[in-house]
Amino acid sequence: MANKFFIIQFLIFHYSFFIINFLLNMRNTFGTLFRLTTFGESHGAAIGGVVDGMPAGIDIDIDFIQHELDRRRPGQSAITTGRNEADRVELLSGVFEGKSTGCPIGFIVRNSNQRSADYDEMRTTFRPSHADYTYTAKYGVRDYRGGGRSSARVTIGRCVGGALAKLALRQIGISVQAYTSQVGDISLDRDYRKYDLTKAESNAVRCPDTAKAAEMEQLIKAVKAKGDTVGGIITCIVKGCPAGLGEPEFGKLNAALGCAMLGINAVKGVEFGDGFGLAAMHGSEANDIFYNDNGRISTRTNRSGGIQGGISNGQDIYFRVAFKPVATLLMEQPTVDTDGNETTLKARGRHDPCVLPRAVPIVEAMTAITILDEYLIGKSTRM
Repeated sequence: MANKFFIIQFLIFHYSFFIINFLLNMRNTFGTLFRLTTFGESHGAAIGGVVDGMPAGIDIDIDFIQHELDRRRPGQSAITTGRNEADRVELLSGVFEGKSTGCPIGFIVRNSNQRSADYDEMRTTFRPSHADYTYTAKYGVRDYRGGGRSSARVTIGRCVGGALAKLALRQIGISVQAYTSQVGDISLDRDYRKYDLTKAESNAVRCPDTAKAAEMEQLIKAVKAKGDTVGGIITCIVKGCPAGLGEPEFGKLNAALGCAMLGINAVKGVEFGDGFGLAAMHGSEANDIFYNDNGRISTRTNRSGGIQGGISNGQDIYFRVAFKPVATLLMEQPTVDTDGNETTLKARGRHDPCVLPRAVPIVEAMTAITILDEYLIGKSTRM
């Protein structure tokens, strides 16, 4: 009897350990039915990933995928990092004769322009507000070269996954558009309908207002010259999304999008629709009134940002994402070393003075992945 009890205990421990490890490994995976798993570090051999759950028969436009990566690529302007990477994507599986097969799509983007020696000083020193200390506290070891896994370079995988999601969404009439709406204290009007969003790609900042874009660019250059950094806000709009996406309790669409955004490097806040502005309103001011729009139920305003009760209502989904300034500064700062001794650090290397211009495609990518995943979940729960 005691022997049997010991065996049962062993099996419970063994399989619990297996399940816990499986769940921990899933921390590198995002999504439920449309899933993206990423791997790689900033100064490793490559960044890559696997997309599972891509619907079969989708036209795979490799030029479009590369274009999305080019929008995120370093070295694309005077206001981004000087690291020069081609970021050429190689699709390894899951595509045949230009269409998705329904099998996992593996991909890789090789690193080629690392300067790891720039980070030698940071081997034993923690950069303020960076992931250096927290990675050491969690794992007991860290890759100090460019931040390792905490580097924004890892978001390459998200952009590839997002590009594939966009290709699938395109076939059902859903589009995703993001743009820089604020850098430092220079901001646009909150109403995205006042701007021609096609102009966002016409300047280095990715702002649809050319005059404001010029001001933002000058601010970023001035901050960069001092060795400092600056944050800002990206606005994102989803058009063509049908009513009914999302779940009423723990699977709310805004919660899923919030999770996707807060998982992006440097993001510190997300607000939907009028967001925090709703806190100062009365219900009579805040409510989106329904009306019959030629046989289609619509709303006269969209203060909810296209999501009510955690479920899409058919209006444009729009939200704002706040990015903090980049933590790595090219100026001297007080800090501590790995033994807790107080010291100073002046970081070296090539870093973005502002993440906003290169973060726009990342916000779009994570939005597209989330919307496609929720769309597939919605289809699977209806007869």
